[in-house]
Amino acid sequence: MFYFIIARTCFLLFYFEKTSEAGIIDALKASFYGLRLDASFTAYVSLVPFLLILFSTFIPNKLASTLIKTITFPLIFIVSLLMIIDIGLYQSWGVRIDATLLNYIETPELMWASTSTGQIVFGGLFWIVLSLFFCYLFNKLINKKVLNFDKGTIIQAVILLLITAALILPIRGGTQDIPINQSNVYFSDNMFANHAAVNSVWNFSYSLSKKTKGKNPYKTIDKELVTSIINKRRNALLEPSFNDKILKTDSPNIILIIWESLTGKFVESIGGEPDVTSNLNKLSKEGILFSNFYGNGDRTDKGIIAILSGYYPQTNRSIIKIPSKARKLPMLTSKMMKLGYETSFYYGGDLNFGNMNTYFRNSGVTNFVDGSHFDKKDWSSKWGAYDHVFLDTLAKDLSKVQEKPFFKIALTLTSHEPFEFPGEFKFGKDTKENMFRSSHAYTDEAIGKFVDFAKKQPWWNNTLVVIMSDHGHWMPKHEGYFNSPKKFKIPMLWLGGALQKKDTVISTISAQTDFAYSLLKTINKPEEAKDFIWGKNIFNNADEQYAHYIFNNGFGTIDKNGVFVYDFTSKKDIISNGSSAKKLDSLGKAISQKAYQDFMDK
Repeated sequence: MFYFIIARTCFLLFYFEKTSEAGIIDALKASFYGLRLDASFTAYVSLVPFLLILFSTFIPNKLASTLIKTITFPLIFIVSLLMIIDIGLYQSWGVRIDATLLNYIETPELMWASTSTGQIVFGGLFWIVLSLFFCYLFNKLINKKVLNFDKGTIIQAVILLLITAALILPIRGGTQDIPINQSNVYFSDNMFANHAAVNSVWNFSYSLSKKTKGKNPYKTIDKELVTSIINKRRNALLEPSFNDKILKTDSPNIILIIWESLTGKFVESIGGEPDVTSNLNKLSKEGILFSNFYGNGDRTDKGIIAILSGYYPQTNRSIIKIPSKARKLPMLTSKMMKLGYETSFYYGGDLNFGNMNTYFRNSGVTNFVDGSHFDKKDWSSKWGAYDHVFLDTLAKDLSKVQEKPFFKIALTLTSHEPFEFPGEFKFGKDTKENMFRSSHAYTDEAIGKFVDFAKKQPWWNNTLVVIMSDHGHWMPKHEGYFNSPKKFKIPMLWLGGALQKKDTVISTISAQTDFAYSLLKTINKPEEAKDFIWGKNIFNNADEQYAHYIFNNGFGTIDKNGVFVYDFTSKKDIISNGSSAKKLDSLGKAISQKAYQDFMDK
């Protein structure tokens, strides 16, 4: 721990100008917030030495000491080297060191190009001096105690074993459900302060554990053919099929409500069960309803990047959890800020969930409302503030004078397990499915109340409200294959005073990855839309429209005339129906291959 405190101090002093800009308070906070990652890495590397100390109860102290030094001295030199490289590269790279460093092993000249000769010489000397100094301290303070360690009893050995096992707590950052990640130490609107809080060696190790291997597991088609298959299909779907304007203005306020786990199986207006989402069903007649809309993944972290970055999620990875990759994604939030929008993100729970904090801050968002803004009495036992409290807060903020066009993103959470909320369970609590239904009926009521509020505001006539699910759900159980399109079908509704067209149903197939592209095209910002290279125009009604979704090591691709679902583990198609199934086979494999290659290359 002491070592990493020194390392962070060196980082802050080396970038004294940036530290001064951040301010002394943020510099101190960086040191404080960073302690959790410091403790995590310290505990991790302490596991083996602790076990050796435990075994020294049964083996000679000198042997235990030699083994511990054999591990510790090289580790000190490696960690010190990574710290020095991190300090040297930060100025050019603008991020803490991560597994990207390994990309330069074969071409180190590219890495050295980011540093001056003075930095290399000074850094080399500092590395040796610092490493030797800490080796000396270790030998003087720690190793001496190992040599003088008294042989204990079995009871003492058991106690040492329990202490060693307890290291799992600092390693994962505590007893919370979500293991520690970079988001836990991000605290400031100043990104340098956030970066300073990150333990560089922990960051390197973490990104290394998340880095894909060099081989694309979904490569089945020639690279040039892959691009041809995708472009031939997508390029015909980039423009709307009609000239009528969707919106009354090219600069509407936008409120995006992302509804946790809302499956299409609960929405009567798109063919689901009646009575679960009564308000959404009613509102569907007041706007534009997309009745064949699909989530691209099955988790919130996958839905977020599909919606806001127009990016296909990966089957067994999550790009949002790997900041070194996620920061390279196009982001709708940054586009809207560039267009002059005040952009905010509202979430009633822990903003570190799924590394959302890092993702949104990297896009430039500085206005957040999260679980820390709510009284614990308004929390469920697990996730965060109840949706009605959460949406009341959003309404309260929107009741103030809005000086700029705004883009508000609100992610609900009450309809996530364990489905806890105050008030009546409309469908009872006798089964998990009925609790799930009841939670959506509760959130539906809260959203209906929010929309009623919005209609009375002066900004309503210039506002677009989009309601969309983050992903589908396996409940209620559906007939057929578990990962059939039924699981991934979700609602999307556009409504608000800014809409030119109302009481409209668009039945062509589309997906979350099409949203950012289509929205920017709809508000007449085609140049900004170009960066969303996977998106299509949801207002193009051609039969060739398609949706592609992923699940664990598999995918599904659908269009008006067919469905193709494939499992990479078994290398078999699970569903192959309709006249277009053969084309969907090629398209789905092409998207899977190219999307994963893009993920690997970031």
